[in-house]
Amino acid sequence: MTETELRIIAANAVQQALFSGATDAECTLSDGSEFSVSVRLGEVEKIKEADSCGAGIRVLLGQKQGSSYTSDLTPEGIEQMVASAIDIARITEADPYAGLPEASELGQLEIDLGLYSPDTLSTAEKIEIAKRAEAAALAFDPRITNSDGASFDSHSGTRVFANSRGFLGSYRSSSCSLSAVPVAKSGDRMERDYWYSIGRDPSKLEAPELVGRLAAERVLRRLGARKVPTQQTTIVFEPRVARSLVGHIFSAVSGDAIYRKSSFLLDKLNHLVAHPSVTLVDDPNIPGLFGSSPFDDEGVPGRRHLVIENGVLKTYLLHTYTARKLGLATTGNASRGLTGSPGTGHGNLYLEPGSMTPKEIIHAVGTGLYVTELIGQGVNTVTGDYSRGASGLWIENGELTFPVAEITIAGNLSQMLENILHIGNDLDFRGSTSAPTLAIGGMTISGAE
Repeated sequence: MTETELRIIAANAVQQALFSGATDAECTLSDGSEFSVSVRLGEVEKIKEADSCGAGIRVLLGQKQGSSYTSDLTPEGIEQMVASAIDIARITEADPYAGLPEASELGQLEIDLGLYSPDTLSTAEKIEIAKRAEAAALAFDPRITNSDGASFDSHSGTRVFANSRGFLGSYRSSSCSLSAVPVAKSGDRMERDYWYSIGRDPSKLEAPELVGRLAAERVLRRLGARKVPTQQTTIVFEPRVARSLVGHIFSAVSGDAIYRKSSFLLDKLNHLVAHPSVTLVDDPNIPGLFGSSPFDDEGVPGRRHLVIENGVLKTYLLHTYTARKLGLATTGNASRGLTGSPGTGHGNLYLEPGSMTPKEIIHAVGTGLYVTELIGQGVNTVTGDYSRGASGLWIENGELTFPVAEITIAGNLSQMLENILHIGNDLDFRGSTSAPTLAIGGMTISGAE
């Protein structure tokens, strides 16, 4: 369907809900297509092309709410969806905090955020790109003896949102990615690693040969890994894994966690919670990036927020419901699928870069661990306790020396934020959360006894 047709369906669904007795209503609608191809050892293993569409509606009867969704966008399908949501709302308990944003809070960014680019590549060209990436990895070194494959994925779609307080907005977006996963062998031990590139269109991707070569270099440096003794030392997180720390901070500053009192950053607004060199930004208005959108999933325009500024916690991230629970105003951070009430999301959430290169950070650290992979989910954002399996490279005399594996790194997120020693200048946006190289002192490695 065209974007105009989708907007009409969403607006009509809202009007049907009001006609059926709802005091307020909002409708989310999405329509898109996706492509994925995986190759292994030069042969296509899996290929998928699919189209999908769906609509979801949330209705309010005073402060009682109900929601429903459908993949049938015919008038009959929409009518049934609305009726189902109304029926659910009638039997739910009233929630004094339920409701839509005020009309004065609604709006959207009017500039072009560069979220969409037409897909001009044929299926054959996408397959060839994946094959080139894998071939480059396999040809890099004779120790690379196998492959877990390479893949090319792409997606394009339209998002529409309408509500009963006068908002109707839509935008189109696209994305594509390329990855390679080579396998290297030394003796009887095999290792695998990967590299990937992502962009709004294929012209923004790194060359397939570069993706393959970087994946090959990464897997080769894992060969011969060993444990290091249990100790307390400095941990350097490369950007690919440092972004996970940004994700943990997001979980802790989410309004849902705050009003449930399940965050290690509870009651910390305007307090120093990190080293003064730390500034964490949430910005949905950066053209071309993957956390950008002209409005959030309640129709509130995206805004740039300094979540942490010079180490001080400045704001929690809120949507309308959590803001009302906390007696605050929405920050425009509503996020949802097609159905149900909104949750908390983020735009482009990133740590501002520092001035040191990764090489300078490693030299300054002297001795420690350079982490390239994290394993497991041992993070408690209520207490801040942090424990994850890790692998990487040992730092000795300011240089990367030998690979390390089968260890655990541990600490506490509060202390980790306070103990950030160095922040790199290598911020690289490869998703909606990003971070440069980070060096954190005083962490514990559990390894060989």
